[in-house]
Amino acid sequence: MAEIIPLPTASASRTAPRDPEPLWRDALGDRLRRLRHERGERLADTADRAGVSPQYLSEIERGIKEPSSEMIAAVAGALEVTLIELTAGVVDDLRSRATERAVAGCRAAYSLAA
Repeated sequence: MAEIIPLPTASASRTAPRDPEPLWRDALGDRLRRLRHERGERLADTADRAGVSPQYLSEIERGIKEPSSEMIAAVAGALEVTLIELTAGVVDDLRSRATERAVAGCRAAYSLAA
């Protein structure tokens, strides 16, 4: 016969709720916007070179759209970065956000203990 395993209840869990992890599309959009700003370009300029509409590029940058790999490659090319450089930058951003969240979590735990 199968063993019944009780589900944890809210009162059983004393840990604070975790903030949701950032989505890849949000981190990608932030990185693309930063690269575009570093180049001093308008949205329309980058979008034109990438072959997408300014509205679509704006939605990518704001994390609203989940672009295809072809679209990501087109925008990366328009910003004169390789997919490897872009991906490595997004990974670095996600790692730094994770570190910031971990530090904030430790601070919260110490303040609760005090």
